[in-house]
Amino acid sequence: MLLKQVCWHIMKRTTVKLPNDLDAKLRHEAARRGSTIADVTREAIEIHVGGVARRRLIAAKAGRSGRRDTARRIEEIIRREARQSR
Repeated sequence: MLLKQVCWHIMKRTTVKLPNDLDAKLRHEAARRGSTIADVTREAIEIHVGGVARRRLIAAKAGRSGRRDTARRIEEIIRREARQSR
């Protein structure tokens, strides 16, 4: 028998006005991550005011690359990802 656990989070909708350049950066970051604007916004707010360092490792998906030399190239990968996220 397969049991599914459902977890409902109560969320409140908030509207935030952003300057055009910040909105563009937010949209770019969400697209880069393959995520939603809401997820990126929640994470940024949590890090800033929540006091919880939830920042994901830049190279967290490196294991899915299909390459075997990722461990040897990790510094290169991190530098490249950091440059792209600016």
